[in-house]
Amino acid sequence: MKIDIPGRKTVEIQNVLLDFNGTIAIDGKLITGVSAKINSLSHLVNFHVITADTYGTVVKQLRDTNCKIINLSTNKTYTSKCAYLNEIGKTHTLCIGNGYNDRTILKECVLGISLLQSEGLSIEALMAGDIVCKSIMDALCYLDNPKRLIATLRS
Repeated sequence: MKIDIPGRKTVEIQNVLLDFNGTIAIDGKLITGVSAKINSLSHLVNFHVITADTYGTVVKQLRDTNCKIINLSTNKTYTSKCAYLNEIGKTHTLCIGNGYNDRTILKECVLGISLLQSEGLSIEALMAGDIVCKSIMDALCYLDNPKRLIATLRS
């Protein structure tokens, strides 16, 4: 998915890297509508969910969702979210997160969306993102309607 942002840059998004808790799940439970939305957008981009899986629910919650799951608690290959971002290509990846441990991926990726939902948003993650959204569904809608993204980021 290629998006020309007037006065700034053209971005080509191939991947969406999502945090789990606080981003697409609240208290370990997937937010209603997220799975269907990801599945409907999966023909446009590849979805990756990266988590320490605090509640131990990520596999069960995402069983019907078209995404790759990276559980940092059990994965021996990737020791951090940033290491995984570098592996899939930060210049073609949009990241969405809310936590302190998301700050680096939000800053390093081609486009970072900081999310303020019921679990809160760390100040560091807020400052690292390019955009702030109030819900994961709003953030995912940027992929459905890239003109929203252009309107928000154009210079």
